[in-house]
Amino acid sequence: MRSRSRCADLAAAASLAAAVLLLLAPASAKDAASGREVFTEAAAPACSICHALAAAGASGEIGPSLDALKPSADQVRRAVTEGPGNMPSYADSLSDAQIEAVAKFVAESAGG
Repeated sequence: MRSRSRCADLAAAASLAAAVLLLLAPASAKDAASGREVFTEAAAPACSICHALAAAGASGEIGPSLDALKPSADQVRRAVTEGPGNMPSYADSLSDAQIEAVAKFVAESAGG
């Protein structure tokens, strides 16, 4: 009887772990979709006009290819808010949440 209780405990733990994973997956997918939307549409001008990023279906050639550059989220966040070189700053046109979403999306998609 003791082993049956142990099996029930293990089954319950496995079910709980699976439920947690299911709850987390949609959030990360939603975050990626939000970051992609900022990259391709919400930012004006759109990041995709200037930058190549395969995950966004973007092939811009004005700025660096983000697939090749592989920036970290911190690097993207800084570039979006400060606007290095010819790139405009988006600090006044994107919310903090949008900047965070696009920074994570680019870094995760490009492997930074």
